Amino acid sequence: MKRRDFIIKGAIASAAVTTSAAAMTNVFDFKHANDTLNIGIIGTGDRGTGLSANINSIKNFNILGCCDTLPFRLENGLKAAKGTAKGYTDYRKLLDIKDIDAILVSTPFSTHSKIAMDALDAGKHVYCEKTMAKGFGGIQDLVNKVDQSNHVFQTGHQYHSSRLYTHVVDLIKAGKIGKISAFECQWNRHGNWRRPVPSPELEKQINWRMYREFSGGLVAELCSHQIDFANWVLGETPNQVMGTGGVDYYKDGRETYDNIHLIYNYPSGVKAKFTCLTSNAKDGYQIKVMGDKGTIILSYTKAWFFPEGGKKKELGIVDGVSGATVKWEKGLGIPITVDHKEPSLQALIDFKDSITNNSKPISDIKTGANTAICVQMGLEAMYTNSIIKQDEFKGFKFYE
Repeated sequence: MKRRDFIIKGAIASAAVTTSAAAMTNVFDFKHANDTLNIGIIGTGDRGTGLSANINSIKNFNILGCCDTLPFRLENGLKAAKGTAKGYTDYRKLLDIKDIDAILVSTPFSTHSKIAMDALDAGKHVYCEKTMAKGFGGIQDLVNKVDQSNHVFQTGHQYHSSRLYTHVVDLIKAGKIGKISAFECQWNRHGNWRRPVPSPELEKQINWRMYREFSGGLVAELCSHQIDFANWVLGETPNQVMGTGGVDYYKDGRETYDNIHLIYNYPSGVKAKFTCLTSNAKDGYQIKVMGDKGTIILSYTKAWFFPEGGKKKELGIVDGVSGATVKWEKGLGIPITVDHKEPSLQALIDFKDSITNNSKPISDIKTGANTAICVQMGLEAMYTNSIIKQDEFKGFKFYE
């Protein structure tokens, strides 16, 4: 990215991440920081295969095994691994490989908890894709297992690792936008999740996102990232949620909604809205954090500050000149520029570093569990058409 207006060196944001990750106690003692870390990928669909390229680009990170129950997906995963990785159709056989140090769990949502727990029992570090676990039983069981383990567990909310997002959180907490009024978040797409099915009996295995038994739909697969961000910024968890949605566009037998609209209420009084459409992609992915002094807007890898009062000029330091006018991007605001890597790549680098440095991941079991609870509350609100209050919701509490 260009070094532009309102620039803060990425080192500052990096330092914030490092200092915020408290040292772990009784963690697994990895062989040596310069040794190669071997990882196995369980689930080589679009996400698992896509992350292989990131792993291949990280020094001393090696894919030693891949597992998938669908032969064509396993074949794609092995091709993406680009090495000596071996293929498995039973993940337990992959877990038996002693030379594998860590596991990436990128399987359907409903299987995360069981596979992650088995991986921990096998003595592996775990990177578990979001949303961390389905159902309160799955969440609680996984939290208990991680609490009993001395291995690193990282939840795949990759924006938690983004140095840009970390810097934005620091700006907000330092008062850049003043008192937070609200969040407005969206993740709009114009496209169908449905995948071709070579044989009818594979329908639910391939199109699992369409079925409630396996999936949390758009809330779990997309909005969970933005819910995780709101929790992170506020340092709170919501006390109630209301919402609606429906299967209103894709009349193809799916059970999970093709549009969702949720409002979470936080103890501080802040309201956070989350919208996800699949039939209109206007403005795509966006997080808008609004305060009484201004608004910060985030995309995947960029951010802008929009001051209150319509002021399109702000004095700062640009290219070493004090008092220069910071550039304004039409319709967006003042760019916030920080050196940073693509979030998924940074998250995997952080996972490896947590293992080699024996440090706690920034996106850990507790942040992942709390976001997973938020997802369950949102689903319950939509499916039952009711306001879900946290203190009345099935006896479950957020983790501190």
